[in-house]
Amino acid sequence: MPTYEYQCQKCGLKFERFQNIKEEPIRECPECSGPVKKLISAGAGIIFKGSGFYLTDYRSENYKKAEKNEKEPASDTKSTNSETKTKKENAKI
Repeated sequence: MPTYEYQCQKCGLKFERFQNIKEEPIRECPECSGPVKKLISAGAGIIFKGSGFYLTDYRSENYKKAEKNEKEPASDTKSTNSETKTKKENAKI
């Protein structure tokens, strides 16, 4: 069940309640019986444990090789785009 956070508009008391989603929100402060306001909260963080939760867990071998080649330091000679395309085309053959 979700946790909802409330704040009393009369005495300022902040409190939390575990409530079913279908339940009516609380309207009255438990301390002073004043009106309460439902607060918007970030909620609980979700923790994924184990493998299989990241996009990189399913990368193909070709993608991993290409990424590795991109990370390697470039040589001193600069090549143009056409030379790079030719090298890639030759690598496919």
